[in-house]
Amino acid sequence: MSIKIALAGNPNTGKTTLFNALTGTSQYVGNWPGVTVEKKGGTLKGHRDVEIMDLPGVYSLSPYTLEEVVARNYLVTERPDAILNIIDGTNLERNLYLTTQLMELGIPVVAAVNMMDVVRKNGDKLDTKKLSDTLGCPVTEISAIKGEGVMEAAEKAVEAAGKAAVPPPHRFNGTVEHALAHIEELVLHNLPETQQRWYAVKLFERDEKVIQQLALAPDKIAHIEGDIKACEDELDDDAESIITAERYNWIGSIIGKCCRRRSQGKLTVSDKIDQIVTNRILALPIFVIVMGLVYAISMGGWAISIGTAATDWANDVLFGEWVPGLFDTILGAAGIAEESWLYGLIQDGIVAGVGAVLGFVPQMLVLFLLLCILEDVGYMARIAFIMDRIFRRFGLSGKSFIPMLVATGCGVPGIMASRTIEQDRDRKMTIMTTGFMPCGAKMPIVGLFAGALFGGSWLVATSAYFIGIAAVIISGVMLKKFKMFAGEPAPFVMELPAYHVPNPSNVLRGTWERGWSFIKRAGTVILLSSIVLWFLQGYGFVDGVFGAVEDNNDSILAAIGNAAAWIFYPLGWKGDMAWKATVASVTGLIAKENVVDTFGVLYHYAGDIDLIEDSTPLWSMVAADFSAITAYSFMIFNLLCAPCFAAMGAIKREMNNTKWTLGAIGYMCGFAYAAAMVVYQIGGLITGEAAFSVFTVIAFALLLGLIYLVFRPYRESTASRLNERSVARA
Repeated sequence: MSIKIALAGNPNTGKTTLFNALTGTSQYVGNWPGVTVEKKGGTLKGHRDVEIMDLPGVYSLSPYTLEEVVARNYLVTERPDAILNIIDGTNLERNLYLTTQLMELGIPVVAAVNMMDVVRKNGDKLDTKKLSDTLGCPVTEISAIKGEGVMEAAEKAVEAAGKAAVPPPHRFNGTVEHALAHIEELVLHNLPETQQRWYAVKLFERDEKVIQQLALAPDKIAHIEGDIKACEDELDDDAESIITAERYNWIGSIIGKCCRRRSQGKLTVSDKIDQIVTNRILALPIFVIVMGLVYAISMGGWAISIGTAATDWANDVLFGEWVPGLFDTILGAAGIAEESWLYGLIQDGIVAGVGAVLGFVPQMLVLFLLLCILEDVGYMARIAFIMDRIFRRFGLSGKSFIPMLVATGCGVPGIMASRTIEQDRDRKMTIMTTGFMPCGAKMPIVGLFAGALFGGSWLVATSAYFIGIAAVIISGVMLKKFKMFAGEPAPFVMELPAYHVPNPSNVLRGTWERGWSFIKRAGTVILLSSIVLWFLQGYGFVDGVFGAVEDNNDSILAAIGNAAAWIFYPLGWKGDMAWKATVASVTGLIAKENVVDTFGVLYHYAGDIDLIEDSTPLWSMVAADFSAITAYSFMIFNLLCAPCFAAMGAIKREMNNTKWTLGAIGYMCGFAYAAAMVVYQIGGLITGEAAFSVFTVIAFALLLGLIYLVFRPYRESTASRLNERSVARA
């Protein structure tokens, strides 16, 4: 009969190197039954009766990722004879978190501390004997990459396989231990004693798969829920977070006894910074200030706003004088008269349209540069950690913020990043709300209206960012009230990298990649859109005759826009600007940059052309048609409504369901319309711009309905939800 040894550990701890060293060429590779996660096994060198199974790298045994499900199922159902737990000696705290869970399984464990050569090089010292005594399992030092101690570790695992498992020595808070003991006595007394601890902890964490496996009666689930709730009330935290904190508290005491670092007793620079940056009270205000500075420097109206200064020059000089002047010279030399259609196509269509978008490239580059610096320095990871606290309070997964961070560059990779979210309901909700974030393509819209109506105020750009976050949170709270999205979010476990000076090559590469993607769209999608828009707004029917029109209010585009403009009347889009705003919003569905491109074409080819000089900035023309409240209504609608076609395609691929895709797009458009209506109708009533009407009543009703959905309590209690899940899965 062969001995089965499971090789378990965190990702990137040298586990694969150790596996290769232990098995050599006697390996087999396949997939775990029913999943695509790679399955690796082999025979231990010199031991034909010893099988080594390399489990997927995991941080914990919570069933959230596919890898964790595979690893846990193997350990719980197959129950190998021993576990060889490989630990990164340079990061004991993180790695021992998994070790504490492995010790609870009732399977003999041998800990192999890897990278000991690096530990010694750093001047650190590890007392493995004391660590062994504290953990209650054999501990050995290895260097997998150098082949030091690997066979000795395997031999100890083989030896441990013939012995009984040692009960885990670590204990939690007295209140938690009391609840665990009660759970063991109530529902786990029929299981082997060595396994009761692990099942009790999982029941305390409300582990759905364990509840399903044990098929507990509803009255026992309710009883257990009472014990859990009592702990949560006393310790003021949720059950999973309590267990996580208790594990790390115990691990901290182990590190203090067994490990002596060269800088022991001293906080690292990163630790000192995080004491402030991730502080429960200061973290959010600091985040607001940091992002405010980012938008002030890139898009604000201050003297420090590098992006705005460069954009003003690009719009007023480069694309306002130089480029049109250059094309005037070229077209004149080619004998193309100003009255010809080709001249109009190039100057009024392509140069005006594409130039209106490219004029905002300097702001985009500064914004991308600052975001890349924050990413490379390590602060973006802290933002995800900070937002996890906030998101979890509203029933959202902290992992949802990662796609939203990605979406600030482009919505397509942001939507695709939702794949990292394991729970289907959380993943779908993230896909439905990620489009609310202001991606790079939406920033020209913000820049245009900030310059046109708000004096280039940095607060407008900053508000756009936080309006997106607010829309995500409000949507999450509301959607969680519906059955299809109900349920507790998965806990978010992430590793915070140490702060470091940003790498110039990484920052510049990231800035260029995002900026070049923006420029390429201007050279392809925006170019084609400008040509089509020029034709549609330059030609139409006058007195039943089709041809070029002097006033674009008589154009084909105006006819199309006017036919649909009534839909947006409650949003304040009235008069001559109504059809232009409507057309710009519709073309924005192709690419969000098209909104500014459309205005560039429409306002450059104005009906009263004699009253508008060619040098008049685009935002001055926009300011003549929009008021501050209608501009903000327009901006909110286009920031929150359905994303571009490329992002819609990403939604379709990720949802893999037409109904869900249409539902997601419909929800975003509906939410955007409601938000814009509330802003205009109520804001306009306050400023005196909007008269009281039936739309004002609707706006107040929408606002009250929103408030009701946000604050309406969940219909089911936690206990009943737990019961429903167990019954549904039984």
